[in-house]
Amino acid sequence: MPDGEALGRSAFYCYGVSSSQATTAAELVIAVPQPDDSGASTADRYEWQAAMAAADGLALYLRWIDVGGDADAAEQARILCEVHEDWVVMIDSDAELVSAKHRDPAYGAYTTMVMLLKDGGLAHLFDRWKALGRNATCRLVTTSGLGSTDTQSIEKAIAWLKERRTAGQPLTGGPDEPAVAKLAEALSAAIKSAASKNTGKAAEKADQGDVLADVYQFLSMLTISHGHPQRTHLPYAAPAMYAKAVTERLGIATPPEAVWEAVVGIFRLRMRAAGPTRSHGLPTVLPQIDSLSMEPPFRARIVSVGDIDLAIRSAVRTPGGYLPLPRAVRTTKVAVKMDAGKCFDNSIERAEELRLAFQRYWRDRLSGDPTAGVERERLRRWLLRIADEATSAVANDLDPWGRQLWSEVQARLEAAPDFPELDRELLLGGICFLVGDCKIWFSARFDVVAEQVRLKSVQAS
Repeated sequence: MPDGEALGRSAFYCYGVSSSQATTAAELVIAVPQPDDSGASTADRYEWQAAMAAADGLALYLRWIDVGGDADAAEQARILCEVHEDWVVMIDSDAELVSAKHRDPAYGAYTTMVMLLKDGGLAHLFDRWKALGRNATCRLVTTSGLGSTDTQSIEKAIAWLKERRTAGQPLTGGPDEPAVAKLAEALSAAIKSAASKNTGKAAEKADQGDVLADVYQFLSMLTISHGHPQRTHLPYAAPAMYAKAVTERLGIATPPEAVWEAVVGIFRLRMRAAGPTRSHGLPTVLPQIDSLSMEPPFRARIVSVGDIDLAIRSAVRTPGGYLPLPRAVRTTKVAVKMDAGKCFDNSIERAEELRLAFQRYWRDRLSGDPTAGVERERLRRWLLRIADEATSAVANDLDPWGRQLWSEVQARLEAAPDFPELDRELLLGGICFLVGDCKIWFSARFDVVAEQVRLKSVQAS
């Protein structure tokens, strides 16, 4: 059995071994590439759903404040998680079924009716809407947009049909009738396919006229809310997008980040039917006929406006309990510029180490080789070209792109021909040296010296 120090060394160095060199179970776990990363990805998507439900909860809370914040009404306005759909917004006797579908940027937009029905979840929404007596309104919350004439026509049809339903007019025809008919046809085929799978034998095609009439009514009660933030951006965007409106309306100085974390924490629990309930584990004895009389089995999945109000009050009293731990501030130019590009802290630490290694290497070379300066200048020009090409591949005006640049530069260095006496790590150190020399940026250019001064003053306080 190795001693503690040897064990620590072996655990550390296994990160640098290849799969062919690995021998122990621990080394193989690190060295052998996994075929997918579905566990972390799935957890991220559940977190995104919880965040979107929390945004609905805060919107419901603001609505409750607007009508006076009555204590009795706080239990009538509630969100039921993971029942029929991802969540259901309920106010008194009204209900809205909400399906939340996260799609990564590589998926693109919804361009066909089948994509809307299957990937967008409209087929499942339609099924639940029919099962609940065609009375509930419905909403699709998604990151993807509508990227074709057909799907955009459905969005236009929804707006037109809502006006007709509100005015009590017949739900037929309309300027986008061909798109609605195409959606009904695709839905009819989906119903037939699902029936065949469930029964194991060929199913009769659903009556096209009945499906079309249902689709018209369904669309008149549907909202497609697309273009929501991606899961990678939501942690940074959510406090300002969703919680700040509450802190401003209440006139409180509590950071929006604290309010957001307090509220989204409830939804994380309720979406797993977890967390304390009003009666905890006590049995139900002679249940009263009240607004919650139909909901005891789902009580652990309900977030009421009263729950949200309590969470916000808790965040106001002790905001520090919901705020993230303060980060250690690094004020070198490399750290400040990479942080502006939202690079990971570990990437910044590695960049600093590689920059110093690159400086030591050339200090030693230049002290004993008069011709080394020419080679260093040639390397400098080549590294600037690599950084320029990598930046052109990843930079954009919408989102932070520092992490993408860090990965792209390393990929290009790996694919480049060997440089005499310089391994890939030292080449990356050269990139980091040029970052510190303000020749390479991980974001749009800014006054890095002024930012260093600001950070040092924050650190001193």
